[in-house]
Amino acid sequence: MTSGPEIAARIAEPTDAGLLTVTVDDWRRRWRDRVIDQAREHDDPWALPLVVRVERADPPTHEAAVHAAALSVVALLTRPEAAPVGYAPEGAAATDPDETGAGPWHAALARWSEGWIRKVVRRARASRWQEIAALPGATASVAGAEVRALVPHPVVDPPPALARLQISGLDLPKQAAAEPYPQPDGSSSILTIVTAPELSLTTGKACAQVGHAAQLALLQLDRETVLRWATDGHPLRVAEATAEQWQRLLDAPSGVALVQDGGFTEVAPGTRTCAASFGPLD
Repeated sequence: MTSGPEIAARIAEPTDAGLLTVTVDDWRRRWRDRVIDQAREHDDPWALPLVVRVERADPPTHEAAVHAAALSVVALLTRPEAAPVGYAPEGAAATDPDETGAGPWHAALARWSEGWIRKVVRRARASRWQEIAALPGATASVAGAEVRALVPHPVVDPPPALARLQISGLDLPKQAAAEPYPQPDGSSSILTIVTAPELSLTTGKACAQVGHAAQLALLQLDRETVLRWATDGHPLRVAEATAEQWQRLLDAPSGVALVQDGGFTEVAPGTRTCAASFGPLD
Protein backbone atom coordinates (compact mmCIF):
# COMPACT_ATOMS: atom_id res chain seq x y z
CA MET A 1 0.00 0.00 0.00
CA THR A 2 1.56 3.28 -1.06
CA SER A 3 0.53 6.84 -0.45
CA GLY A 4 1.65 10.39 -0.80
CA PRO A 5 3.83 11.82 1.97
CA GLU A 6 2.53 10.89 5.40
CA ILE A 7 -0.57 12.89 6.26
CA ALA A 8 -1.99 13.07 9.77
CA ALA A 9 -5.73 13.35 9.27
CA ARG A 10 -7.77 13.90 12.39
CA ILE A 11 -10.44 16.30 13.61
CA ALA A 12 -10.97 17.76 17.05
CA GLU A 13 -12.32 15.36 19.63
CA PRO A 14 -16.02 15.72 20.47
CA THR A 15 -16.90 17.20 23.84
CA ASP A 16 -19.89 14.99 24.68
CA ALA A 17 -19.21 11.25 24.43
CA GLY A 18 -22.81 10.37 25.29
CA LEU A 19 -24.20 12.49 22.49
CA LEU A 20 -21.66 11.05 20.07
CA THR A 21 -22.67 7.49 20.95
CA VAL A 22 -26.37 8.22 20.57
CA THR A 23 -25.80 9.90 17.20
CA VAL A 24 -23.58 7.14 15.80
CA ASP A 25 -26.01 4.46 16.98
CA ASP A 26 -28.92 6.28 15.35
CA TRP A 27 -27.17 6.43 11.96
CA ARG A 28 -26.17 2.78 12.22
CA ARG A 29 -29.73 1.74 13.06
CA ARG A 30 -31.15 3.78 10.20
CA TRP A 31 -28.68 2.24 7.77
CA ARG A 32 -29.40 -1.29 8.98
CA ASP A 33 -33.17 -0.84 8.71
CA ARG A 34 -33.42 1.31 5.58
CA VAL A 35 -35.55 0.31 2.62
CA ILE A 36 -34.84 2.52 -0.38
CA ASP A 37 -37.86 4.00 -2.13
CA GLN A 38 -36.65 3.71 -5.71
CA ALA A 39 -39.44 5.85 -7.15
CA ARG A 40 -38.70 8.67 -4.71
CA GLU A 41 -34.99 8.44 -5.43
CA HIS A 42 -35.70 8.77 -9.14
CA ASP A 43 -38.13 11.67 -8.76
CA ASP A 44 -36.54 13.56 -5.85
CA PRO A 45 -32.88 12.59 -5.32
CA TRP A 46 -30.89 14.27 -2.57
CA ALA A 47 -27.13 14.83 -2.39
CA LEU A 48 -24.53 15.76 0.18
CA PRO A 49 -22.26 18.52 -1.16
CA LEU A 50 -18.51 18.49 -0.69
CA VAL A 51 -16.71 21.74 -1.51
CA VAL A 52 -12.93 21.79 -1.92
CA ARG A 53 -11.15 25.10 -1.38
CA VAL A 54 -8.85 25.67 -4.36
CA GLU A 55 -7.18 29.06 -4.26
CA ARG A 56 -5.49 30.06 -7.50
CA ALA A 57 -2.11 30.83 -5.94
CA ASP A 58 -1.80 27.85 -3.58
CA PRO A 59 -4.01 24.87 -4.49
CA PRO A 60 -3.94 21.79 -2.27
CA THR A 61 -2.62 18.43 -3.40
CA HIS A 62 -4.86 15.58 -4.48
CA GLU A 63 -3.79 13.52 -1.46
CA ALA A 64 -4.53 16.23 1.08
CA ALA A 65 -7.93 16.93 -0.49
CA VAL A 66 -9.09 13.32 -0.36
CA HIS A 67 -8.05 13.00 3.28
CA ALA A 68 -9.96 16.17 4.15
CA ALA A 69 -13.01 15.01 2.19
CA ALA A 70 -13.23 11.75 4.13
CA LEU A 71 -12.90 13.57 7.43
CA SER A 72 -15.47 16.21 6.57
CA VAL A 73 -18.17 13.62 5.91
CA VAL A 74 -17.85 11.80 9.24
CA ALA A 75 -17.46 15.14 11.03
CA LEU A 76 -20.78 16.30 9.60
CA LEU A 77 -22.54 13.10 10.64
CA THR A 78 -21.28 13.22 14.23
CA ARG A 79 -21.59 16.91 15.06
CA PRO A 80 -24.12 17.82 17.79
CA GLU A 81 -26.27 19.46 15.10
CA ALA A 82 -26.78 15.99 13.57
CA ALA A 83 -28.06 14.41 16.80
CA PRO A 84 -31.40 12.55 16.84
CA VAL A 85 -34.43 13.35 18.95
CA GLY A 86 -34.42 12.46 22.61
CA TYR A 87 -30.89 12.99 23.89
CA ALA A 88 -30.59 15.10 27.04
CA PRO A 89 -27.07 15.93 28.29
CA GLU A 90 -26.38 15.10 31.92
CA GLY A 91 -27.98 17.69 34.16
CA ALA A 92 -30.31 19.07 31.47
CA ALA A 93 -34.02 19.37 32.20
CA ALA A 94 -35.87 16.60 30.38
CA THR A 95 -38.61 19.02 29.37
CA ASP A 96 -36.26 21.50 27.70
CA PRO A 97 -37.01 21.21 23.94
CA ASP A 98 -33.65 22.75 23.05
CA GLU A 99 -31.93 19.87 24.84
CA THR A 100 -34.12 16.93 23.81
CA GLY A 101 -35.13 17.87 20.26
CA ALA A 102 -33.25 16.67 17.20
CA GLY A 103 -30.29 18.70 16.02
CA PRO A 104 -31.06 21.19 13.23
CA TRP A 105 -29.28 19.08 10.61
CA HIS A 106 -30.78 15.75 11.56
CA ALA A 107 -33.91 15.78 9.39
CA ALA A 108 -32.04 16.64 6.19
CA LEU A 109 -29.31 14.09 6.90
CA ALA A 110 -31.91 11.43 7.68
CA ARG A 111 -33.83 12.10 4.46
CA TRP A 112 -30.64 11.87 2.42
CA SER A 113 -29.37 8.72 4.16
CA GLU A 114 -32.64 6.92 3.46
CA GLY A 115 -31.70 6.78 -0.23
CA TRP A 116 -28.54 6.46 -2.26
CA ILE A 117 -25.78 8.35 -0.45
CA ARG A 118 -24.93 10.68 -3.32
CA LYS A 119 -22.10 13.16 -2.84
CA VAL A 120 -21.45 15.99 -5.29
CA VAL A 121 -18.04 17.65 -5.23
CA ARG A 122 -17.47 21.28 -6.20
CA ARG A 123 -14.61 23.75 -5.81
CA ALA A 124 -14.53 27.30 -4.53
CA ARG A 125 -12.05 30.07 -3.87
CA ALA A 126 -11.87 33.58 -2.45
CA SER A 127 -15.29 35.12 -1.81
CA ARG A 128 -17.08 32.03 -3.11
CA TRP A 129 -15.38 29.96 -0.42
CA GLN A 130 -16.43 32.44 2.24
CA GLU A 131 -20.03 32.07 1.09
CA ILE A 132 -19.74 28.28 1.39
CA ALA A 133 -18.12 28.57 4.82
CA ALA A 134 -21.22 30.43 6.02
CA LEU A 135 -23.55 27.54 5.07
CA PRO A 136 -24.38 24.80 7.62
CA GLY A 137 -21.71 22.12 7.52
CA ALA A 138 -18.36 20.84 8.78
CA THR A 139 -14.92 21.75 7.44
CA ALA A 140 -11.88 19.47 7.66
CA SER A 141 -8.39 20.89 7.16
CA VAL A 142 -5.54 18.53 6.28
CA ALA A 143 -2.03 19.46 5.10
CA GLY A 144 -3.13 22.68 3.44
CA ALA A 145 -6.42 21.36 2.06
CA GLU A 146 -9.84 22.48 3.25
CA VAL A 147 -13.01 20.57 2.39
CA ARG A 148 -16.45 21.49 3.69
CA ALA A 149 -19.27 18.93 3.83
CA LEU A 150 -22.63 20.68 3.75
CA VAL A 151 -26.06 19.61 4.94
CA PRO A 152 -27.76 17.57 2.16
CA HIS A 153 -30.37 19.07 -0.15
CA PRO A 154 -32.58 18.05 -3.11
CA VAL A 155 -30.38 17.74 -6.20
CA VAL A 156 -32.65 20.11 -8.14
CA ASP A 157 -32.64 22.76 -5.41
CA PRO A 158 -29.12 23.51 -4.13
CA PRO A 159 -28.48 26.64 -2.06
CA PRO A 160 -27.75 29.61 -4.38
CA ALA A 161 -24.15 29.94 -3.18
CA LEU A 162 -23.58 26.28 -4.02
CA ALA A 163 -25.34 26.38 -7.37
CA ARG A 164 -22.85 28.98 -8.60
CA LEU A 165 -19.91 26.59 -8.23
CA GLN A 166 -18.49 24.31 -10.91
CA ILE A 167 -18.97 20.57 -10.46
CA SER A 168 -16.82 18.85 -13.08
CA GLY A 169 -13.11 19.05 -13.78
CA LEU A 170 -11.56 19.09 -10.30
CA ASP A 171 -8.20 17.33 -10.68
CA LEU A 172 -5.42 18.48 -8.37
CA PRO A 173 -1.70 17.65 -8.66
CA LYS A 174 -0.57 14.40 -7.09
CA GLN A 175 2.54 13.92 -5.01
CA ALA A 176 5.09 11.23 -5.67
CA ALA A 177 4.43 7.98 -3.82
CA ALA A 178 6.19 7.62 -0.49
CA GLU A 179 7.16 4.58 1.53
CA PRO A 180 4.29 2.25 2.49
CA TYR A 181 2.38 3.15 5.61
CA PRO A 182 3.03 0.94 8.65
CA GLN A 183 0.25 -1.58 9.02
CA PRO A 184 -2.36 -1.27 11.81
CA ASP A 185 -2.00 -3.96 14.47
CA GLY A 186 -5.68 -4.87 14.54
CA SER A 187 -6.47 -2.92 17.70
CA SER A 188 -5.90 0.52 16.21
CA SER A 189 -8.66 3.08 15.84
CA ILE A 190 -6.98 4.49 12.72
CA LEU A 191 -9.19 3.89 9.70
CA THR A 192 -7.38 2.91 6.52
CA ILE A 193 -9.17 3.76 3.27
CA VAL A 194 -7.69 2.32 0.11
CA THR A 195 -8.63 2.94 -3.50
CA ALA A 196 -8.71 0.13 -6.02
CA PRO A 197 -5.39 -0.37 -7.80
CA GLU A 198 -4.96 1.12 -11.26
CA LEU A 199 -8.27 2.97 -10.98
CA SER A 200 -7.60 6.48 -12.27
CA LEU A 201 -9.99 8.89 -10.58
CA THR A 202 -10.06 12.67 -10.74
CA THR A 203 -9.72 14.47 -7.43
CA GLY A 204 -13.42 15.28 -7.42
CA LYS A 205 -14.43 11.67 -7.94
CA ALA A 206 -11.86 10.41 -5.42
CA CYS A 207 -13.15 12.85 -2.79
CA ALA A 208 -16.67 11.48 -3.20
CA GLN A 209 -15.51 7.86 -3.06
CA VAL A 210 -13.37 8.18 0.07
CA GLY A 211 -16.23 10.13 1.64
CA HIS A 212 -18.47 7.13 0.93
CA ALA A 213 -15.86 4.81 2.44
CA ALA A 214 -15.51 6.80 5.66
CA GLN A 215 -19.28 6.96 6.01
CA LEU A 216 -19.72 3.22 5.42
CA ALA A 217 -17.04 2.51 8.01
CA LEU A 218 -19.03 4.56 10.53
CA LEU A 219 -22.19 2.65 9.64
CA GLN A 220 -20.99 -0.91 9.12
CA LEU A 221 -17.79 -1.75 10.98
CA ASP A 222 -17.41 -2.98 14.56
CA ARG A 223 -19.39 -0.66 16.82
CA GLU A 224 -16.91 -0.44 19.70
CA THR A 225 -14.04 0.30 17.33
CA VAL A 226 -16.13 2.88 15.49
CA LEU A 227 -17.02 4.66 18.73
CA ARG A 228 -13.39 4.71 19.82
CA TRP A 229 -12.41 6.01 16.37
CA ALA A 230 -15.03 8.77 16.52
CA THR A 231 -14.04 9.75 20.07
CA ASP A 232 -10.40 9.98 18.94
CA GLY A 233 -11.34 12.45 16.18
CA HIS A 234 -11.75 10.00 13.27
CA PRO A 235 -8.01 9.48 12.54
CA LEU A 236 -7.60 8.07 9.02
CA ARG A 237 -5.29 7.67 6.08
CA VAL A 238 -5.99 7.16 2.38
CA ALA A 239 -3.76 5.19 0.01
CA GLU A 240 -3.82 2.98 -3.07
CA ALA A 241 -3.91 -0.77 -2.47
CA THR A 242 -1.71 -3.24 -4.25
CA ALA A 243 -3.49 -5.82 -6.39
CA GLU A 244 -2.88 -8.47 -3.70
CA GLN A 245 -4.19 -6.30 -0.88
CA TRP A 246 -7.25 -5.33 -2.88
CA GLN A 247 -8.13 -8.96 -3.58
CA ARG A 248 -7.78 -9.83 0.10
CA LEU A 249 -10.14 -7.00 1.00
CA LEU A 250 -12.67 -8.18 -1.58
CA ASP A 251 -12.47 -11.71 -0.18
CA ALA A 252 -12.58 -10.71 3.50
CA PRO A 253 -15.60 -12.20 5.30
CA SER A 254 -15.92 -9.22 7.67
CA GLY A 255 -14.23 -6.09 8.95
CA VAL A 256 -14.21 -4.28 5.59
CA ALA A 257 -16.57 -1.63 4.23
CA LEU A 258 -16.63 -1.67 0.42
CA VAL A 259 -17.80 1.14 -1.85
CA GLN A 260 -19.66 0.11 -5.00
CA ASP A 261 -20.19 3.05 -7.32
CA GLY A 262 -23.51 3.89 -8.94
CA GLY A 263 -21.79 4.65 -12.22
CA PHE A 264 -23.05 8.20 -12.73
CA THR A 265 -19.56 9.52 -13.58
CA GLU A 266 -16.09 8.22 -14.55
CA VAL A 267 -16.55 4.51 -13.78
CA ALA A 268 -18.96 1.79 -14.83
CA PRO A 269 -21.97 1.02 -12.59
CA GLY A 270 -21.08 -1.48 -9.89
CA THR A 271 -17.35 -0.68 -9.88
CA ARG A 272 -15.81 -1.25 -6.47
CA THR A 273 -13.73 1.86 -5.91
CA CYS A 274 -12.68 1.96 -2.25
CA ALA A 275 -12.46 -0.14 0.87
CA ALA A 276 -12.17 0.88 4.51
CA SER A 277 -10.88 -1.19 7.41
CA PHE A 278 -9.46 -0.81 10.91
CA GLY A 279 -7.44 -3.99 10.59
CA PRO A 280 -4.16 -4.89 8.88
CA LEU A 281 -4.28 -5.26 5.10
CA ASP A 282 -1.65 -7.98 4.82
